[in-house]
Amino acid sequence: MNNKVITIENIFRKKYGLKAFLLGLLTASLLFIPVIIENNGVFMYYGDFNVQEIPFYTMLHDALLSGNNVWSSTTDLGSPVLSSYSFYLLTSPFFLLTLLFPSTAVPFLIGPVFILKFGLCSLTAYIYLKRYVKNKTFAVAGGLLYAFSGFSIYNIFFFHFHEPMIIFPLLLYCVDEFMLNDRKGVLALAVFSACTVNYYFFAGMAVFTAIYWLLLVFTNTYKLTLSKLLLFIFEVVLGFSASAFIILPTVLFISGNPRVDSLPEGYGSLVYDRPQKYWYIISSFFFPPEMPAEPNFTPDVDADWASVSGWLPLLSMTAVIGYLQLKKRDWLKKLILILTLCALIPVFNSAFQLLNSSIFYARWYYMFVLILALASVRALEDRDVDWKRAFTWSGVITAGIAVLTGIIPENIYKDSGEYDYTKIGLEANYPRYWIYAAIAAISLLMFALIVFKFRKSSRKLAVSVTAGICIITILSSTYIVQTGNTMDGDDNAFIRNNLIGAADSVKLPDIKNSRSDFYGTVDNAAMYLNIPSIRAFHSVVTPSIMKFYKSLGITRDVASEPDTDSYGLRGLLSCKYLFCDEREKFVHDGSAEMPGWSYLKKINGFKIYKNDHFVPMGFMYDKFISKSEFQNIDEEFRSEAFLKTMVLSYSDLLKYSGLTGYTEKDINEQIADKKRSESDKKFESKTNDFEYGKGSYFEDCEKLKKNSCDKFEYTKDGFKAHINNRGKSNLLFFSVPFEEGWQAYVNGKKAEIVRSDFGFMSVYVEGKKESDIEFKYNVRGFRIGIIITTICVILYFMYICLLVISYRKRRKNEFRRKDFRI
Repeated sequence: MNNKVITIENIFRKKYGLKAFLLGLLTASLLFIPVIIENNGVFMYYGDFNVQEIPFYTMLHDALLSGNNVWSSTTDLGSPVLSSYSFYLLTSPFFLLTLLFPSTAVPFLIGPVFILKFGLCSLTAYIYLKRYVKNKTFAVAGGLLYAFSGFSIYNIFFFHFHEPMIIFPLLLYCVDEFMLNDRKGVLALAVFSACTVNYYFFAGMAVFTAIYWLLLVFTNTYKLTLSKLLLFIFEVVLGFSASAFIILPTVLFISGNPRVDSLPEGYGSLVYDRPQKYWYIISSFFFPPEMPAEPNFTPDVDADWASVSGWLPLLSMTAVIGYLQLKKRDWLKKLILILTLCALIPVFNSAFQLLNSSIFYARWYYMFVLILALASVRALEDRDVDWKRAFTWSGVITAGIAVLTGIIPENIYKDSGEYDYTKIGLEANYPRYWIYAAIAAISLLMFALIVFKFRKSSRKLAVSVTAGICIITILSSTYIVQTGNTMDGDDNAFIRNNLIGAADSVKLPDIKNSRSDFYGTVDNAAMYLNIPSIRAFHSVVTPSIMKFYKSLGITRDVASEPDTDSYGLRGLLSCKYLFCDEREKFVHDGSAEMPGWSYLKKINGFKIYKNDHFVPMGFMYDKFISKSEFQNIDEEFRSEAFLKTMVLSYSDLLKYSGLTGYTEKDINEQIADKKRSESDKKFESKTNDFEYGKGSYFEDCEKLKKNSCDKFEYTKDGFKAHINNRGKSNLLFFSVPFEEGWQAYVNGKKAEIVRSDFGFMSVYVEGKKESDIEFKYNVRGFRIGIIITTICVILYFMYICLLVISYRKRRKNEFRRKDFRI
């Protein structure tokens, strides 16, 4: 009989990787399961999580299983599946795992998948950290620090941010294995995995890994030879090139997105535009993470979703400070200094997103956190650390930030600019601020008690710190998770009761092959219901959509949200139904928010209205104007003007002059008019005769309706339509966004696609004839990408075979030398 006493110390002696994973899994379960139970089996948070992550998962799951894997008609006005979702989830192994389950199960899998992600974050961080510590339990603690860091908890808001967090430690581990242990083949796999899982985060990983590798080479931590350098470059290039099937189509697609073309310039490269950002960045490493979109320490920082957080639960920055105060010099101290400068200097910060400075993001901080976790666990294992000094520094900084932010007065002014009153404290939410301060103080106190009680025993210290991290994580993160769960309480209930699993309950004629509008409800409700809509909250959509909205004077960055003043868009975009949240009031009589809608019925918490002047997809205009003529129309009338005339480029106006009536003289006069004063303009535009208003809007819709397709339906790779054109030959317009890769066929023959209305497509159809039209989308760059990927896979296996042959030959020679010695 085994009488060995089971103690915490005995449990924490072996199978460290399994412990790192299970402790991460258990801690995450304690965080998420209460929320899952509260929301009837679905993990819900607030904001983007509820209106992007969940509907994206469910909508794309259904699309892929039904074979709609090329073009998504339910993503804004239409966007490619691969390019629009490779950033969010398409290549996530966790999403692919959900394809094994039925559609109804997908929302209920979100919570368990999240728990699994946290467990894997802890495991992969442990795998990297264990190389640098003697006591592997410290590496387990470091894995938990990384998995439940402020960055990780902050970005619960963004469900897809944790895949890169899982991959990144493995990437560094493989770099170390190649350089320190001469282990070949793994680096290429790591690079491929990192790039495929999320191309955006890979850009930051590549920058970080380059810094990391160069630093370790120049500090002689890595011993570099020419052959090792060449093989290192070969594996990196091979791994990156193997992801071409994802990277090539994505790069070609996002190159037209206006959010990726802003480079740092001037003093904006050196200092942030707001002083609060420095306070925000520094405090984020000493206090628990703030709520995205709810910055509390610096409410005017203008960085609501920037992922600024680097807090380490329990330890905060104490152990890092202790490590930095050690006299010995090493690469880790230098790396922390470099990363600190990257965080504080805008141009270096933007380097982690390919120098894009259109918006301030700190979405590379998880890499910084891993390095801080490494410094922390090495400090815990080093007996030379002056803990009193470290706690003094950490405590003074934490108290200083808390007290100064909490007591500094601020004058509050009315909208008119008149002084209103003086507020004590700079924080946005007084109770939440002091709760955060209390958590930070409790963490410091608890860590101090652990260190000074167990510092003489490495084993007891490691176990106690690990347990303390779990306890503080549950204490602090439960508050944050529960706060997020209750922030959108009414919307959460509406989603649970009316949207999750409700796609099959909305049965209306032509609902799948027309578009709908949504009023006064949660974002992306249409995606929950899996129907095409003119509204979408989605950052990576066809660039033509953004160009179209720009022509209207509307900024389209992360969402398409046409207001009711632009009611003409409902006709242009073939909007047949309007779903009004029953919690909101939509007036449809003489004082309507938008004219021309009749109440139909109520479904799933929505009052549904039908467009009395619905224009089917695919219609013909009888007027044409140039882009410059359209831009001379007042912005408030442009949505209605789109119903009166097709807008074409100069070249297409001339190319189809038989339809448009434009001559070279007309075009030349328009060009010359741009340099003339208003009174000297010679070209008389037909837009001068346009009339606007409710009556005119109804007439325009009815006219277009008479010259529209009698059949239209979306297909698995595009759409098809039929029209009986009883009039003259014309251009048939479809409000489907143009994207390189479309091919059009009229009666089986390939036809030219004419770009019209600043972002959409038209095709020529003959008069007095019936025509079958089909548009097919092929992902631009995908075929070439597949070829490149296939070649790289073949090269990789050839490389592995050569390594195996070389290894066996080397082993055989070693045996021969041993035999000769005998």
